[in-house]
Amino acid sequence: MSDLLDHPAAPAFDPESSGLPAKQTETPAPFDPQGASPDREVLRSVFGFESYRGEQGDIIRHVVEGGDALVLMPTGGGKSLCYQIPAIVRPGAAIVVSPLIALMRDQVESLKQLGVRAAALNSSLSFGEATTVERQLRAGQLDLVYVAPERLLTDSFLALLEDCELALFAIDEAHCVSQWGHDFRPEYLQLAILHNRFPWVPRIALTATADGPTRRDILERLELGEGRSFVAGFDRPNIRYSVQPKTAPRNQLLRFLADRKGQAGIVYCLSRNKVEETAAKLADEGYNALPYHAGLDAQVRAANQDRFIKEEGIVVVATIAFGMGIDKPDVRFVVHLDLPKSMEAYYQETGRAGRDGLPSEAWMIYGLQDVAKLRQMAETSEASEAQKRIESRKLDALLGFCETTRCRRQVLLEYFGESDMAACGNCDTCLEPVSSFDGTEIAQKALSCVYRTGQLFGAAHIIDVLLGGDTERIRKFRHDELSTYGIGKEVSRDEWRSVIRQLVSLGLLVVDMEGYGGLRLGNDCREVLRGERRIELRRDPAAKRGAGSTGRSGKSKGPVDFGDPEQDALFQALRAKRMELAKAQGVPPYVIFQDKQLVAMVLQQPANLSEFAGLSGVGQAKLERYGSAFLEVITSRA
Repeated sequence: MSDLLDHPAAPAFDPESSGLPAKQTETPAPFDPQGASPDREVLRSVFGFESYRGEQGDIIRHVVEGGDALVLMPTGGGKSLCYQIPAIVRPGAAIVVSPLIALMRDQVESLKQLGVRAAALNSSLSFGEATTVERQLRAGQLDLVYVAPERLLTDSFLALLEDCELALFAIDEAHCVSQWGHDFRPEYLQLAILHNRFPWVPRIALTATADGPTRRDILERLELGEGRSFVAGFDRPNIRYSVQPKTAPRNQLLRFLADRKGQAGIVYCLSRNKVEETAAKLADEGYNALPYHAGLDAQVRAANQDRFIKEEGIVVVATIAFGMGIDKPDVRFVVHLDLPKSMEAYYQETGRAGRDGLPSEAWMIYGLQDVAKLRQMAETSEASEAQKRIESRKLDALLGFCETTRCRRQVLLEYFGESDMAACGNCDTCLEPVSSFDGTEIAQKALSCVYRTGQLFGAAHIIDVLLGGDTERIRKFRHDELSTYGIGKEVSRDEWRSVIRQLVSLGLLVVDMEGYGGLRLGNDCREVLRGERRIELRRDPAAKRGAGSTGRSGKSKGPVDFGDPEQDALFQALRAKRMELAKAQGVPPYVIFQDKQLVAMVLQQPANLSEFAGLSGVGQAKLERYGSAFLEVITSRA
């Protein structure tokens, strides 16, 4: 892929002309926190930022001085800077271990736009292109080289590294090393060889998704025990979390998307068939919707992913095969039409929204069949009994998140060990508080009805019996003669659906997927039936038929509703200019400027290059390349 090597619009890296400090020729001296330092010069002149966020500064200085580190930082929190700046400041090249070609391509292109010497080595390159990168690496002409773990671990590549001056090793997506994590990759286990073979080269392992056991596993398996751990937290305050019971999925999705046309988003489904059906339905409704799953032709998958990255307002409907390695910062929503497998998977998948820090949404619906499918998958897997217990606990935690009446963000963060957060005010349970009630008696009625009907029938029939319905099946099986017939008339059908879903979530009822969805009693139901265990149930709020699920309204196609038609028009004009420049270069629009930079242009309306240079995220290379073009758009509308 030649654009990784010789992008026609990317200027040659020249520290003197670009304003970038000259690369160190020896390990830097300790920093004076109060004074100027090479890392801060790079931060300003290359990346266009005046200050660090959170622990970025401490991490960067630690690595620049040669220390090892484990960095846990939420998606969009600026993890990449934690190794990119040390790579530029320290002598030699940084080797970045990354599991996916798409992520490498995005990172390399973004760095080239900043004037940084970067390249990737992966299977998408021809022999000649790969040879060129290796020659540049050996000659000291690159600052960062992205490589897959499989290539890194070959004898030939390790031998190549021994001939090179190395600044650091960065191990991205480090949770892949842990069998406790949600995306275990066996090849990551061998990365400890870096410590053994290059003990003088600092290593930084980075992840956005790792609970306590996973972090301990990373430290042990990568032999990072003597390094420092930086845990910046898991909170993504710009994401609004919402979960609804699944009633009419297609209509619920269309209502959610009604005022979000023109925005980029991802819709996750559990099956390939559902992916294709949902994508086709959205396309019929006027959305730029594309399917993505492992069963599609490889060229179709690649084309759909490329459109999502390079075009505005594309909605990808996908299985979980899509998303990891996608660095698109302006994904405004992530939808789950089916339950993910765990809290870790949910956190990572929803984390693909709002990487730019602008308002975004994570919206999920789930129902009885979702719970049943995931429980069956966990019980029938070929994993060891110990692993099955782990997966069962993870599923219980996810279901607890779905059924909570508390602040949803609090529950999510507590799962990852953060327990001191106040209610967020930006999730569905905060915006529309949900009540709970003593559901012991109503649970007893449902459990008794399942038992007396023979533990053979699905939820719909059980509810008919509880409501005293007059159906052919009730008459056929003489269920109108049971003591439980009609004992639940005080509860509506929708309320009974909610109760049964929650009883399945609690494991008090089990759905027999092989027995046509029949309900049977769970192992722990005896105490409830005897009145020895109190059951607290959630009272689902009534379904709304408004424009959206979270109280939004309006038709803004951007991440911000400026409230001023002229500002909205300027934002769209800046987007159009960005797309024009991106198409000319064959790059994603966001590597030129992210939405948040366009928003800043609208709000600050710089009048000259000096003022344009003061925008956050505008470094020297982007100022020289794009400043005049965007200023022309701004001043023409002043």
